[in-house]
Amino acid sequence: MRLAAAGLNAVGMDRQDLVRIGPFRRASGQERDEETRLRWRRRIAGELQELGGPERAAHREAGRPYHLAGIDWRKMLVEQTRDGTQRTWWLPRAVVRLLDAAEHAETQWVQAARTRQANTAVTDPPSHPRQTPDADGRRTRSLESPTASLRPYHKELEGQLYSVFSRKPAASRRVAEWACAVCRTAPATVLDHCHEHGYVRAPLCQSCNTQERPDHLYSNDIRVANRYTRLFHTHTDDWLRHWHRCPGCRARTTLPLPHLAAWTAYTACRSLRPTHPAPRGRKPCGVLRVSWTGSQNAPRSCLLTVTVDFCPSGEHRVLAQVPYREAVEQFRVWLTETAPAVAAAAGPDRLDGLPAQFRPVIADTSGEDPGLF
Repeated sequence: MRLAAAGLNAVGMDRQDLVRIGPFRRASGQERDEETRLRWRRRIAGELQELGGPERAAHREAGRPYHLAGIDWRKMLVEQTRDGTQRTWWLPRAVVRLLDAAEHAETQWVQAARTRQANTAVTDPPSHPRQTPDADGRRTRSLESPTASLRPYHKELEGQLYSVFSRKPAASRRVAEWACAVCRTAPATVLDHCHEHGYVRAPLCQSCNTQERPDHLYSNDIRVANRYTRLFHTHTDDWLRHWHRCPGCRARTTLPLPHLAAWTAYTACRSLRPTHPAPRGRKPCGVLRVSWTGSQNAPRSCLLTVTVDFCPSGEHRVLAQVPYREAVEQFRVWLTETAPAVAAAAGPDRLDGLPAQFRPVIADTSGEDPGLF
């Protein structure tokens, strides 16, 4: 505890390097999936939305504590007015990373306790009343399922710009008529699109839409969570085919920069990740994080930096620095070996009518969600 307190006191705060923490319209998948007590983003959002102007001042005078993991976030919170109406909340990046580290430690404790409880308790396998066995022994959904009336997505929106389609009357109602294009079971609720090229990908359910995002998302700094096992290992073909529904990404045989950075950290740099002794062999160290300088619009100067966070001994930092062009070439080779059908459909010679000029990045000005994906 003394060492942790000394380390906390030694952290320097840059009041100019701020990270937006809310408000967002939808809760992220990390807040919804993890059953931690900290959940600092939700707690801060709840307290700031609960208190009005006079009440906020009264509570502040009453000396109500606003501590999270030993950090008084209220003293460092910055509120900014956007477009003269909506107020946004910001914290220094150093504070955000400290709170993320505390929440990560608590998550590890919760998962360890859950594992011990599962090992000691014997439970029956869950039943699925809405599923019936087929003649082949496979599980199929019954006719009572709400997805029975949904129609599958068959590239009806391919090549359309999101900025144009989203302004059409009854656009959200039309999206709700499809089943999710990735899991194909849940009803679609959002229209996923590429923020680098502006093209519509496909309608997705809320779960699949949040699956492709990392735990924490900054402007050029992302945490590579365990869910990337699903994206780049378990259901690789489905997700690669989904991302290449964007004509821009498909023509250049690449991924949007945040996805390419996560793939570089999780797949291309997997052999560089150190391990530590564990009760059952060795365990990968810490949590991967990848940041970048520059953008895909200037590939010569864009550099991806892969690091390790939360190392138990604090001895691992930067694992690799990969130039953007090298990361793209590594991805193309991996794509050909891993998903040959997706790779065969990619490339500039597979598309007709694609703009010759590289489309600029379309900024997400809605302010409702982090807009990098």
